[in-house]
Amino acid sequence: MTGSSADDTLKQAHNKQTQMHESGPLSMFFQGFLKHPVMVGSIIPSSQKLINRMLSKTDWQNTKLFVEYGPGVGTFCGPVLNRMAPDATLIAIDTNPDFIAYLKRTIRDPRFIPVNGSAADVQKIIAEHGFDHADFILSGLPFSTLPEGVGTIIARETGAALRPGGAFLVYQFSPKVKNFLDPVFPNIDHEMEWINIPPAQLYWAWK
Repeated sequence: MTGSSADDTLKQAHNKQTQMHESGPLSMFFQGFLKHPVMVGSIIPSSQKLINRMLSKTDWQNTKLFVEYGPGVGTFCGPVLNRMAPDATLIAIDTNPDFIAYLKRTIRDPRFIPVNGSAADVQKIIAEHGFDHADFILSGLPFSTLPEGVGTIIARETGAALRPGGAFLVYQFSPKVKNFLDPVFPNIDHEMEWINIPPAQLYWAWK
């Protein structure tokens, strides 16, 4: 390889790396949707109205561990961290390594632990970080489009991972998620949030 071609290759690699680091949250979210539409489920992040409403029933005073499935670019992470106690922990689990790398770069809070993994392994993940259970678990994963059997496993493992009195907070664009929640959670609150694109189904499944 000649000197000039080697320099060109290095410049291209540097430019690509720079573009990755300079990608904003909307750009990252859109890229994630294009690469993993089955797991992301929406082309734009949730509205502030949805975020506030979804988190409104959380007992923050008694929350030591909050878990989020599919944090994406961290749309909920900041609001959760702002509400959590100084000694609480947020574990964010995502199968997309690009999202996890982005969260590690952009969220500098010692209470925040991003994990590249599956929500189906939630019990194992929280145990690896020194916890017996989670107080609240949040999910925006599109249950209706997950591979067959995965939604059932996630609902079951989430129920086992929660403490009594805790809840599984779920926001979806399809009401089909209730089919996964009903066998595990006998007490489920449901509301609609219309100020979101698209409007979302909100569920609080209590243990």
